[in-house]
Amino acid sequence: MKIVSYRVGDRETYGVVVDDSVVDLRKRLPPTHRTLRDVLTLNALDDARSAAEGQTGDHSLDEISFLPVIPNPDKILAVALNYDDHIAETGRDKTANPAWFIRVAASQVGHQQPVVMPKVSDNLDFECELAAIIGKGGHAIPAGEALEHVAGYSCYLDGSVRDWQRHTRQITAGKNFNSTGGFGPWMVTADEIPDPQVLDLSTRLNGRVMQHGNTKDMVFSVAELIAYCSTWTTLEPGDVIVTGTPGGVGFKRTPPVFMQVGDVVEIIVENIGTLTHRIEREL
Repeated sequence: MKIVSYRVGDRETYGVVVDDSVVDLRKRLPPTHRTLRDVLTLNALDDARSAAEGQTGDHSLDEISFLPVIPNPDKILAVALNYDDHIAETGRDKTANPAWFIRVAASQVGHQQPVVMPKVSDNLDFECELAAIIGKGGHAIPAGEALEHVAGYSCYLDGSVRDWQRHTRQITAGKNFNSTGGFGPWMVTADEIPDPQVLDLSTRLNGRVMQHGNTKDMVFSVAELIAYCSTWTTLEPGDVIVTGTPGGVGFKRTPPVFMQVGDVVEIIVENIGTLTHRIEREL
């Protein structure tokens, strides 16, 4: 099942994608189920599935404005340096434990919405990533049980403002400019992706493949990441785990390749779909 968060007119809602249309779930579920995060918090994915079964779509995909899959997450936890080829191209050492940073909700945009290059930098780089969306919260989750806590998966563009990322040893500033991260187009429920460690993922910039990898090459698996971060923070339904990028990023190319105004960037993850953005300059 594919679930999308979106806006029609001035109304924000969410629904199940059926062919090229969306079945509006907010119209069909109780008032307590206002957002996809509410559905996950209430353990109501089965109710969502039942509400959409046999229904005709309310809106075509062309009619909607996509929102980030979870527009209002409590936490967006992202891991750096989780593929060997990316570690090698950066010249960093492999660490015994995953290195984390946090993104804020305002740094995210939905599918087909512009990714914004900030006024203060021309160093906006691309990173294709798999995102895991937590369905069942927990603290100190064992790795062997971690995938049971995943509601589904999505594509993620971890847009990175490289010069600001390098201002200090902490990279958070360069990862959190408004509207630099893409999240979508939708969540594919975990029952359709039983093994997240077998997925091809890639970045295309203006049609040219810039990155290509497979999640089997992660240093720390999705399950290991969930187990580790749930040790130091309690995970909540709707939290987003962004799992790292393979090699081929722009700032490590010769010469460097940064995204430019008017460019189209696509993040493709096998069995999920393609997340697309055009680059615009901050006004």
